Amino acid sequence: MNLATNVRSRSRIRWWVAGLMWAAIAINYIDRTVLSAAAPRIQSQFHLSAVEMGVVMSAFFWSYALLQLPAGFLADRLGQKKVLGFAVLWWSLATAATGVANGFKSLVALRVALGVGEAGAYPSNAGIASKWFPRRERATVAGIFDSGSKLGGAIALPLIAAMLTAFDWKITFALSGLLGLIWYVVWQFTFSDSPRDHKRVNPEELAYIESDLLAQQSDGAARPPLRKLLAHRNIWAMCIGFFMINYNSYFFITWLPTYLVKARGMTMMEMGWMASLPLLASIVVEIFAGWASDRVFASGKLSLTATRKLFLVIGLLMASIIGFAAFADSAAVAVLLLCIAKSGTTVAASQVWALPADVAPRNAVSMVAGVQNTVSNIGGVVGPVVTGAIVGATGSFVPALVVSSALIGVAIVNYLFLLGKVEPIRLDGASTQPQAREYSNAP
Repeated sequence: MNLATNVRSRSRIRWWVAGLMWAAIAINYIDRTVLSAAAPRIQSQFHLSAVEMGVVMSAFFWSYALLQLPAGFLADRLGQKKVLGFAVLWWSLATAATGVANGFKSLVALRVALGVGEAGAYPSNAGIASKWFPRRERATVAGIFDSGSKLGGAIALPLIAAMLTAFDWKITFALSGLLGLIWYVVWQFTFSDSPRDHKRVNPEELAYIESDLLAQQSDGAARPPLRKLLAHRNIWAMCIGFFMINYNSYFFITWLPTYLVKARGMTMMEMGWMASLPLLASIVVEIFAGWASDRVFASGKLSLTATRKLFLVIGLLMASIIGFAAFADSAAVAVLLLCIAKSGTTVAASQVWALPADVAPRNAVSMVAGVQNTVSNIGGVVGPVVTGAIVGATGSFVPALVVSSALIGVAIVNYLFLLGKVEPIRLDGASTQPQAREYSNAP
């Protein structure tokens, strides 16, 4: 059978799987962004200080960051279908329950509960990508599922603004929780952990998926201990770089609505639409960046290492523009610069979420993704609190945005010099794949 005939007869169930991965992340971010969009109203209703509001916003990340590694371990051990399904079910119930919060302590407790469930999302998706997609499609699918985070945030911001104008904010938390319950039912009936077990994957698609899988350890091999994974510099480079990116990125789903209202003088409805623009712009940019990087790698002009680093640096240079937004004379210019900055973080993210599948043994991809996301989300813990402290101490967002931009500079240096060759981790002194495979891109 020639290639053209094979392409025509090949099923495309892997893209349905990518759609489910995208939907899980979109719901994930809708549920975590509801509080951010409603923050000005909640802060006023419960008489919370800027520091207390920062603590409430960061509380989600306490459990979310700490449970990334356990979630990744469980996803590799029990299967992504079980772990991601339970995770969505748990966080959906936690979201709905947030509507009964009655003050600072209950808000903190419910946000911690939300983080427990949402910890399973990204590690599970990274593991799914390693099983369902060949290497030349990894950045594309990473860009697709991670773009769900931007759409989720973008939908939540104007939606909550509209709900706050017409109704009480508590109603929206209950409605948001229903989305995850619907997703859970669809997931149970349409997903399998392996494409080999999915009834609608035909032999042609299965052969295509497996034709470019790295010669990594099989799922049945002994799972490498965490200490061996942590001995590799690439794991540390992935963690450090993503920490800096998340510190920057989470400004957009925590303090941005308050920044636009208090520093730029926007009304609630203006804030809702303007705060969604950086997220909406970044959706298209991230998917394109993932697709473009896969095309560059597939062309054979650049190695996988050079491709990943090129797109990481391009994205981070864009992200550093957040510091210039602080000095913009008009709100419109500030929002434009913030759109560029947020888009830059997503260009980098399309590579960040492809890296675990690039470097980890197949039976430890979710665990490596969990390690990376654990450290990165400490940025989510630190960022809102530090931003709140800076704003509280100076009465201005300018120094907070400058600090965020400076950390992006650290991330660029990290990815250029600490991140080494992007290839499967060597265990027991031997590479898990032939060296030539870094340049083997033919379909």
